[in-house]
Amino acid sequence: MNQLIKKAAVLGSGVMGSGIAAHLANNGIPTLLLDIVPRELTKEEAAKGLTLEDKQVRNRISAANIQKLLKQKPAPLTSKKNIALIEAGNLEDDLVKLKDVDWIIEVVVENLNVKKQVFAQVDQFRKPGSIVSSNTSGISVEAMAEGRSEDFQKHFLGTHFFNPPRYLKLLEVIPTQYTDPEVLFFMKTFGEDVLGKGVVVAKDTPNFIANRIGTYGLLVTVQEMLKAGLSVGEVDSITGPLIGRAKSATFRTLDVVGLDTFYHVAGNVYEKVDGEEKEAFKVPEFLKKMIENGWLGSKSGQGFFLKKGKEILELDPNTLEYGPRKKLSALSIELAKQEKGTADKLKALVYSNDKAGQFLWNTFTKNIIYSAKLLGEIADDIVAIDRAMKWGFGWEMGPFETWDAIGFEKSIQKMQDSGVAVPAWVLEMLENGFTSFYKEEAGELYFYDKGEYKLVEFNPKVIDLKKIKKQKGVIKKNSGASLIDIGDDVALLEFHSPNNALGFDTIQMINFAIDEVEKNYKGLVIGNQGKNFCVGANLAMMLMEAQDDNYDELDMVIRQLHNAMLKVKYSSKPVVAAPFAMTLGGGAEVCLPASKIQASSETYMGLVEVGVGLLPGGGGNKELYIKHLEGLPNGVQVDLQAVANKVFETIATAKVSTSAEEARENNFLSAADGISVNSDHQLYDAKQAVLALSEQGFKPRVRRKVPVVGEPGYATLLLGAEGMRLSGYLSEHDMKIAKKIAYVIAGGTVPYGTEVDEEYLLNLEREAFLSLIREPKTQQRMQHMLLKGKPLRN
Repeated sequence: MNQLIKKAAVLGSGVMGSGIAAHLANNGIPTLLLDIVPRELTKEEAAKGLTLEDKQVRNRISAANIQKLLKQKPAPLTSKKNIALIEAGNLEDDLVKLKDVDWIIEVVVENLNVKKQVFAQVDQFRKPGSIVSSNTSGISVEAMAEGRSEDFQKHFLGTHFFNPPRYLKLLEVIPTQYTDPEVLFFMKTFGEDVLGKGVVVAKDTPNFIANRIGTYGLLVTVQEMLKAGLSVGEVDSITGPLIGRAKSATFRTLDVVGLDTFYHVAGNVYEKVDGEEKEAFKVPEFLKKMIENGWLGSKSGQGFFLKKGKEILELDPNTLEYGPRKKLSALSIELAKQEKGTADKLKALVYSNDKAGQFLWNTFTKNIIYSAKLLGEIADDIVAIDRAMKWGFGWEMGPFETWDAIGFEKSIQKMQDSGVAVPAWVLEMLENGFTSFYKEEAGELYFYDKGEYKLVEFNPKVIDLKKIKKQKGVIKKNSGASLIDIGDDVALLEFHSPNNALGFDTIQMINFAIDEVEKNYKGLVIGNQGKNFCVGANLAMMLMEAQDDNYDELDMVIRQLHNAMLKVKYSSKPVVAAPFAMTLGGGAEVCLPASKIQASSETYMGLVEVGVGLLPGGGGNKELYIKHLEGLPNGVQVDLQAVANKVFETIATAKVSTSAEEARENNFLSAADGISVNSDHQLYDAKQAVLALSEQGFKPRVRRKVPVVGEPGYATLLLGAEGMRLSGYLSEHDMKIAKKIAYVIAGGTVPYGTEVDEEYLLNLEREAFLSLIREPKTQQRMQHMLLKGKPLRN
């Protein structure tokens, strides 16, 4: 199918419709956003003398919802500039514009008749071959296609985005009996490669995969809570990260989703199923009462939780009154916390007979049995179900992976002993000698499917470091990092210390990696698949050395870090850094000197050392300043002071990007650096960048002197800092830090325009860093960050 999506249209501009339009715009796709025509004027419109026939009035709903994108939190746009790609319109005047678009996405009210009316109009105006889809969360996709033209039906399917579309990875694609298999294949590939989604093919059943199982799981948790006499807070304390689920756990998740939305989704299944399943989707009376009271969760200011001052209160479902939030304490919880992986934590919990163990056993059992019963009805295989729950609900493990984790045979025995009916196909599987849903062989992952194990298929752009290490081993490793051969003569340096913090061991591996790559490889990728790329230097180690007055030791570590970063910068082979998620302090400093950066779209990058009373100590001041200079067009007279001001402001205010696009706007990324929309494809993209640089005849950087603003520029920077102090933005200690940053960026007290070498700037940085770390207030800030996880203002 030679289809390209150059332009799209979204019909319906509510939160979901505008969110999808924003996601398309984030990925460079111009999008037409249409909504209904208003039936009456607002007071403001009437005062301006406008009529219902004015375009401004007719496009009002869509135009207003586009503007709301700029204020929403979390931000739907990766850069505010992307709003220019979204065009407002209405469903009466602008349907004719559908002839110019390649993909039309319907996001109108969840009503089959309304949707069918919209599609009848779309069928008249769309161009043949254009894809049409519905973002329905539960209405039959098949029913929507009835009565439409043959070309429409061939190119029609469901595309169910999860909210918010920018951040949630899952995209469920639902074909009908008429959908052309090529269209389905194209949308799956396009969803993964262009929109950065995890795409799962679902069957046309109520609520599809993730919402069907997720809603069931939430309702089961509520039912088991009431039976066990637990509180809302107690349940949330054990149904979050402890068991590999999202931090928002159960009831905080319901508050975020909105109780009215949850009620609608649960009701959708309730209306369409029978018997025991129907009973399971019956929403408890207290929840209906909460909705009647307008206690809908975050959007109404209260739900299961209510914030009063600094205290968070929890709701008692029996009395509908709020009281102090509780946490469940049990021996099994303490034992689970001592285990390392989620699988071992789960085993410690579900086979325990205390309150926590019994509650989790009951909820897990119901959830995995329900998932097993639905296999074949909602999806063709267990992989689709597991991926949907991981990508849509943030579960670390899907239902079948969870079943394997708690022990397939042991759990079935316990289920049967307690009278739980296990689906026949699972018992048959066990009888035939299959003792797990998944198995690994020679580094490859297989899943059970109808009497045999089949290879789990991945997009070819997915590089799995765990798999590579199992198959090939590592070139060299220490406690902080590993050097791995990722094929095609490209090596990868993986950080794996706690939080991927930079320590002495990491610096050693950076040096070894550059030496090894220069001898035996085409280039190096610096990347990993942890929770964050790197949150900075090892703060605990630095504080301990400072408190022990080991300043010579700290001086040596900083010198070695500087040398390692220069080695990265001047490597004779290309080095591509692949940052994602938190890339803070030392994490950003590792990226800045690389030959190229291939960032994940969701990269939160910044030099945040002022938050712990320091300034960047790994060459970040110099590198960010140089990156700004290199980003300026050739032949343009450089205003060094403007560059120094911008860099000073970025570092002194600890500015962190909220996306890779914003990191580019802050000059952490240059125009030549790449952005990977799909985080699972980032290491592949970084590897391709190394190979491209190598094939183009990579030439290492030449050392050049750096022009600085010197003494007069330093005075200008201090003036700006003094203004911030007088306005109450900076404390006395902040001012002391700001002066040091200004001195380093200015290049000391040399004349304006003096060209200095990098070592000179690094020496200024090292001296400033060591002077600040001696300060008691800085050490207090460091200690506070380590204990509380947030900055101290002192």
